[in-house]
Amino acid sequence: MDNKETTIDDVELVAKLNSTVAELKSEIGKVIIGQEEVIDNLLTGLLARGHCLLVGVPGLAKTLLIKTLAEVLDLKFNRIQFTPDLMPSDITGTEIIEEDQVTKKRSFRFIQGPIFANVILADEINRTPPKTQSALLEAMQEHKITAAGQTYDLGDPFFVLATQNPIEQEGTYPLPEAQLDRFMFNLWLGYPSYEDEINIIKSTTSDYQPNLKKTVSTSQLVEFQDLVRRVPVADNVIEYAVKFVNATRPNTKNSKEFVNEWVNWGAGPRASQYLILSAKAKSIMAGRYTPNIDDVKSSLIPVLRHRIIPNFNAEAEGINSVEIIKKIEESI
Repeated sequence: MDNKETTIDDVELVAKLNSTVAELKSEIGKVIIGQEEVIDNLLTGLLARGHCLLVGVPGLAKTLLIKTLAEVLDLKFNRIQFTPDLMPSDITGTEIIEEDQVTKKRSFRFIQGPIFANVILADEINRTPPKTQSALLEAMQEHKITAAGQTYDLGDPFFVLATQNPIEQEGTYPLPEAQLDRFMFNLWLGYPSYEDEINIIKSTTSDYQPNLKKTVSTSQLVEFQDLVRRVPVADNVIEYAVKFVNATRPNTKNSKEFVNEWVNWGAGPRASQYLILSAKAKSIMAGRYTPNIDDVKSSLIPVLRHRIIPNFNAEAEGINSVEIIKKIEESI
């Protein structure tokens, strides 16, 4: 009986999530014109408790998109501008000496850094040295930070959205593969279409002031995230995800000749986990109660783009990870 009741509750919750997502997109659409696929993937990452890396040339509204998303979610939001002189304590927080006015005793007190929020915008993450990047890495993976030997919990939900500019490489510190792997999605923002750009110019050069409404509370979001974990998945869908991820690895029993020729390192098991989690989130966002193989296929590029490391042969032939993903999809 309990199971039946839970199922009925979950069915109602899927309908609630469906209408909430539509409302969220409508609110974001008041500020952001176009970029529907990127917005979809951001919401998928949020529901699946994954972090997202946004890559795009300057002026494509990466920062504005993240700030708008944070504004329509009733969550605590902090922006960290990454610079070469940023220290780990600038992110995590620092200890100060405090004197008691009565006893005159001195003691240390921890002042929380900007990482203590629900949504973190890590702007231009590749502009800061590896030591500072690793402070963010621990927070993303563990949902806690360590300062002066003490461990502090960051709470739930915790969502990191990092931006990166692909054209300016001077004075930057490329993210190591281990850190890139912590991001569920690697999303590339393209230029807007001609029609979208006309609408962007009309709205941004007028006195239009969007009035954004808070749509999702903290407790509601956690409820939706828990629902994603409960979504049942058929074995054939899991098998497809694992088979695809296995096919990205060179020099294994079933690897294709072109993978052996073009790939240095393939994707690890975390890629399979993220493919299934994103498929679950996408299915219930669409009002379906279980994901299919098409839901997995829709996330192949953002999940695997940064997890496949092409070798020198691929680079010499102008082959990138996206083309390798498409070729594997054709071969399976």
